[in-house]
Amino acid sequence: MLNLTIFIVMLSGCAMAQPDHASKQTVQAIQKRLTTSNSKDILIISHRGDWRNAPENSLQAIRNCIAMGVDIVEIDIQKTKDGQLVLMHDNTLDRTTTGKGRVSDWTLDSLKTLYLRDGIGHSTYHKIPTLKEAMLEAKDHIMVNLDKCYDYFPEAYKILEATGTTDHVILKGYNKTVDEVKQYLKDYLPKIYFMPIINLDAPGAATTLDAFQKNMKPVAVELVFASDTSKVLSRLDVIKQRGSRVWINSLWGNLCANHDDERAVNDLAGTYGWILHKGANMIQTDRPAMLLKYTRLREGKK
Repeated sequence: MLNLTIFIVMLSGCAMAQPDHASKQTVQAIQKRLTTSNSKDILIISHRGDWRNAPENSLQAIRNCIAMGVDIVEIDIQKTKDGQLVLMHDNTLDRTTTGKGRVSDWTLDSLKTLYLRDGIGHSTYHKIPTLKEAMLEAKDHIMVNLDKCYDYFPEAYKILEATGTTDHVILKGYNKTVDEVKQYLKDYLPKIYFMPIINLDAPGAATTLDAFQKNMKPVAVELVFASDTSKVLSRLDVIKQRGSRVWINSLWGNLCANHDDERAVNDLAGTYGWILHKGANMIQTDRPAMLLKYTRLREGKK
């Protein structure tokens, strides 16, 4: 009986323990790093939270990122039938929950009767979080990248104000011009961090990038590219000198010319090493623990 008690106490201690790095993380420290555009310090972004160990876009996925020492957690936003903002990547429930149909056809109360599925489709005990619940979970511990939220941002901003987290988020926008962003976000700039997504394979990508940097000075630019032939990739240092960090995704091949997370399992130098050698100082990943270990070893940290 004594041995069983000791085992339970030891197990509880293991479950509660967090890395020293995580205990030192504060949003203010991450913000200071974020706004130092030309730094070689690498910011790590976890895509949909730590979805390999918890359901994507769940509160537990956010908690895991905080415990690991991830700098920014990316989450996706959908709107319910009764106008509530919830965490969900797809506009339907079928893949990630025990429900079916469009998120916009369900009220929040009805969504709360469902359960999230894990990465291989099994039902869990985790519930669909609201944006408010997610921001309270992240508050003071980790920054949040809001994806699929651009069209809902006026409603989202009210939640950020209510939770005291307006400075915790990076809002991203895709296929938007400088004038469109300025007009739509005129009531929120410069109170928020905004980041444009630039597809380097698209015609005029360099011109679009230059326009955002000249007229908006975004805190970061997210670059996506299926091919590594864009001349922009040879001048990432110029982008940083102009005041924006450079964000590259290692999620899958057509976002980073095949220098992606799955390749990283067997070829760290050809993936994360390649991205960092190009000059990126922000990486969004589906393998946060592996990338954190790689960057810490690269920087001579334990």
